[in-house]
Amino acid sequence: MSAYLDHAATTPMRASARDAWLEQSERGGNPSSLHTSGRAARAVVEESREEIAGALGARPSEVVFTSGGTEADNLAIKGTYAARSHSADAHRIVVSGIEHHAVLDPVQHLVRRGGAEVTWLEPDRCGHIAVDDLRAALAPGSGAAPALASVMWANNEVGTVQPVADLAAVAREAGVPFHTDAVQAVGQLPVDFSASGADLMTVSAHKVGGPVGVGALLARRDARMVPLVHGGGQERQVRSGTLDAAGIRAFAVALTEAVAQQEASAARLAGLRDRLVAGALGLDLGVTVSGCWTEGELLDRLPGNAHLLVPGCEGDSLLYLLDAAGVECSTGSACQAGVPQPSHVLLAMGYAEAEARGALRLSLGHTSTEADVDAFLAALPAVVERARRASGAA
Repeated sequence: MSAYLDHAATTPMRASARDAWLEQSERGGNPSSLHTSGRAARAVVEESREEIAGALGARPSEVVFTSGGTEADNLAIKGTYAARSHSADAHRIVVSGIEHHAVLDPVQHLVRRGGAEVTWLEPDRCGHIAVDDLRAALAPGSGAAPALASVMWANNEVGTVQPVADLAAVAREAGVPFHTDAVQAVGQLPVDFSASGADLMTVSAHKVGGPVGVGALLARRDARMVPLVHGGGQERQVRSGTLDAAGIRAFAVALTEAVAQQEASAARLAGLRDRLVAGALGLDLGVTVSGCWTEGELLDRLPGNAHLLVPGCEGDSLLYLLDAAGVECSTGSACQAGVPQPSHVLLAMGYAEAEARGALRLSLGHTSTEADVDAFLAALPAVVERARRASGAA
């Protein structure tokens, strides 16, 4: 059996969520229908909405169901920009340079097709976005009027956690809507939508042990968005389409369980992460840690995130060799036209392209064990030797 160390990509469904999905999927019924089955499905959706809201410090009316994190990010960015550019003549987006592509690509689309301008917030060497940089970017005279600002809660590659409440407060002072992608944060960190001060927040089911294909955008009642999809007018008229009652039920069950177990889970995952990192550093392979890591850290870096740089290696070679050795992980980098590209996150943090090419992301989750860490540490020396030999760096 493989050692699965790619929970940041997707984590296995929790048994409770799987049971809930199966139970509801056998019932049928369109939540928009008025007959008995339809009303029963609607009741399941609304009960699940209440549970999700309660787990995340939101009001039920603030939970807008989507097909996942990518759609939620697109709705937040494109929908808010469309509303604000029309009503407030605001044509600038302020966004961090280390966002997931589900945020970066919509922003770049709006630049190409929507007349948007962008102010990029660049991170420090640890991956943090400075509150003062956001304040300066939103100040009068810094460019076109800002339509919105977006900074992710926790980075999907290096695990850096941002000061979301402080950033949101700055945006609110400036009268600018603030969005945060919290897909990686929920279940690993304490996440409270109301306390954060954010106007919009993205969450996804399959990162907390729910099914793929379900997520939500938490949106304050006064958040103005133009819908991207038109049809039945579901979800506050901003996200049309038949709601997946079974998926939503499983989402609620998984999220509630993940949040309830968050404190204990974070401590357990951090222990595994620290043993993995310390073990890799102690193998005398020249491995370093991306960003800032302190043993026992629970709040400044995701407890389940380990991101390593292996000099003299290509990340893809490391990935395939580890896979062949029974260890599944990720590089975090992109591939364009079949050519591996170094991570935009690492480049933005100031790493050289050669350094960034040797990246490995190892992410732990609710099924991770000591045996997974042992398997990685046992496989790494031979994998690095082969990867360096292949690249001519041995």
